[in-house]
Amino acid sequence: QVQLVESGGGLVQAGGSLRLSCAASGSIFRIYNTGWYRQAPGKERELVALITSGGETDYADSVKGRFTISRDNAKNTVYLEMNSLKPEDTAVYYCNARLQVVWYSPGTDYWGQGTQVTVSS
Repeated sequence: QVQLVESGGGLVQAGGSLRLSCAASGSIFRIYNTGWYRQAPGKERELVALITSGGETDYADSVKGRFTISRDNAKNTVYLEMNSLKPEDTAVYYCNARLQVVWYSPGTDYWGQGTQVTVSS
């Protein structure tokens, strides 16, 4: 069984920091691009940050300079370090990854279960 398991969400005061983790479990042949998305109530899901298997990164304008995405390939884990959090960052955060389960099949997209991040004023 292949899945993405998220952790690290919670309640934090404005200006604080939080670190999200997303671990891919199960037998996986290769992990390609990974990223973090978020969705606030009544809003569209938006891309927050992404990182390729080669380490290239990209961020939404709203989080540039505050968030950092990284990967630990040995642990099959992607992280999102969030600093200087604002109330507008409040949302459910989802990790996403393209996983190749076996060598003879192409990679497909997987999603984490979502973790709530709430930033108080």
